[in-house]
Amino acid sequence: VIVTIKLIVVFMFLGFSASHVDTSRYTPYLPPNEGAYGEYGATGLLKGASVVFFSYIGFDSVSTAAQEAKNPGRDMPIGIIGSLVICTVLYIAVSLVMTGIIDYKELNTASPISTAISGFAPRWLSAVISFGAMLGLTSVLLVQIMAQSRVFYSMGRDGLIPHIFYKVHPKFRTPWISTILVTTIIAILAAVLPVDFLSDMTSVGTLCAFFFVNLGVTVLRIKQPNRPRRFKVPFGPYIIPILGALSCIALIASSSPITIYRLLGWIVIGLVVYLIYGRTHSKVNNPEKWVDVYVPPEMNAH
Repeated sequence: VIVTIKLIVVFMFLGFSASHVDTSRYTPYLPPNEGAYGEYGATGLLKGASVVFFSYIGFDSVSTAAQEAKNPGRDMPIGIIGSLVICTVLYIAVSLVMTGIIDYKELNTASPISTAISGFAPRWLSAVISFGAMLGLTSVLLVQIMAQSRVFYSMGRDGLIPHIFYKVHPKFRTPWISTILVTTIIAILAAVLPVDFLSDMTSVGTLCAFFFVNLGVTVLRIKQPNRPRRFKVPFGPYIIPILGALSCIALIASSSPITIYRLLGWIVIGLVVYLIYGRTHSKVNNPEKWVDVYVPPEMNAH
């Protein structure tokens, strides 16, 4: 329901604004650099891409619900690629319309869409768009809480963090301890840290994770060539994963130095946690310590 309302708001914005687009505002299409790194030009394009990369977390979050899908081998690729294509089209459409109805330098505000339509749209439309933006934040928050709690659930199952995060609620069958922890952490961080800090760290952290995901595709094809795969990366296990990994490195490098230092600090913390706890408790490294009792559905029926 929330997503449907968001889409209606987006189409309302596009419908009301399309006739007010001035194509002369698209010249120059890529504003020239103003003398400093990241101030428009090619470097500004890279820096902007690295900042907004956090929006790709939503597509990645689809994979965390694989265990709850009826046919994950078929449903996950459709969900991830389908949502990626739809959102890409909408992102491009909104960006083109926004920069066509107002000078791009005037969009550096807390509510750029409301600013863009302030010159011609009725007041009620601004209120509707603000309401849609609020709903958008709500849905994103719910998805990220669900996704991250299931990441902790999987890590607890694999022994990388304490096994308590692997527990599910006896009634709702959800990882409730992980959910409470994630919600608490998000609330504290949102209350004490500035938004630009959180967005930068989220984006660069996502890029770092995607870098290893790209490498993992190639590594798994080499180490487990006969593993059943319902979806295979086109053009083989090298071209797209390597290009993806290099793209992630380029975007990380375009971030501010302080953001990169913070990322390295978190990587060090993660390595310390793994060396102290994960390595000695991991299911992969210590299979003899883990005994999973699984009753297949056909056995349970008897």
